[in-house]
Amino acid sequence: MTIHAIRGALAALALVLAGVQGPAVHAAGASAAQPSQERATLVQYSAETDLEALAAEGKTVVFFFATWCPNCILTLSELSENWSEIDPEITLVIADYDTETALKAKYGVTYQDTFVLLDSAAGAAKLWNAGGVAGLNENTRAE
Repeated sequence: MTIHAIRGALAALALVLAGVQGPAVHAAGASAAQPSQERATLVQYSAETDLEALAAEGKTVVFFFATWCPNCILTLSELSENWSEIDPEITLVIADYDTETALKAKYGVTYQDTFVLLDSAAGAAKLWNAGGVAGLNENTRAE
């Protein structure tokens, strides 16, 4: 699969989630999610994404996805298939592992298929690899 095909698959994932499974899907310049949402929110990261605003509004997780990573592709597939099982308070931000080098450095990410739970000031509160829906829900529960 080419990089363009995989990037297209990411865009298709956002459309599938929006149309079939119902989460709120935001473009790159997304603002904070609405608290009354019934499903988790999906945001594709870009330089215009305001992580501080998203994190200030509630549970925000950045997922570092690499187009060449089989585990990342499996993770996104599982998230897509089981979107309704994700905690509806979560905003999931998909960031490109290969191009978002400054964001990786900011959060200390050294491995693709990494999730970063943000604190209310958009700092890294917790990092983990893989785990799909179960890992996402488990690692974002208040302790």
